Amino acid sequence: MTVFRKLKELGYLTSYSHRGKYYTLTDIPHFDELGLWSCRSAWFSISGNLLETTCQFVDEAEAGFTAAELQRLLHVGVKEPLLKLYRQKRIDRKEVDGVYVYLSREKGRKRNQRLTREGRLVAVEIGHSPLREELSQELNAVIILFFSLLDEKQRRLYAGLESHKLGHGGDRKVAEVLELDVHTVARGRHELFASDVERERVRRKGGGRKRVEKKRPK
Repeated sequence: MTVFRKLKELGYLTSYSHRGKYYTLTDIPHFDELGLWSCRSAWFSISGNLLETTCQFVDEAEAGFTAAELQRLLHVGVKEPLLKLYRQKRIDRKEVDGVYVYLSREKGRKRNQRLTREGRLVAVEIGHSPLREELSQELNAVIILFFSLLDEKQRRLYAGLESHKLGHGGDRKVAEVLELDVHTVARGRHELFASDVERERVRRKGGGRKRVEKKRPK
């Protein structure tokens, strides 16, 4: 009986690194949260070989992957499998700032990945705000949806932060986009940068409707 026939009977996995040079029995690996496991320098994946592992990672990525980002996760070069998957039309790609970002082929998933990637790029630009006019209407809609999930205090502080990013005239611009009173935006900005924030309350003490006490009949 050959070694491979015996391995097949027992069940085995092939490494996705080293061009599949290494093997392990299926009951040995303890895969991490990414579905990866390593033994010395050999890497194994619950998805199988490098091509299938690359495809799964791109499909499930929150914001897609550049080749460099995915290489850091998988610990092996991925340019070749990414290009092969793209040519096979199993994944898609979009050029962002001169670098290809690889995305899922599924339309809804790809759209979410693209929006998340775009949002991250905006967030890291110094002095840049997601509320600036040059951003797509689609991303502004996502920002407004996120804003609607916040409570009163969080909305005020978030609006104040975005106003600060915009600089002069920021209170008015943010108020228009988020449909707030300009004084509410200014108040949030002042509270945030003066560290005048009460963590335990949504409203200031004494704010809101007055409590109505029931009167007992005399």
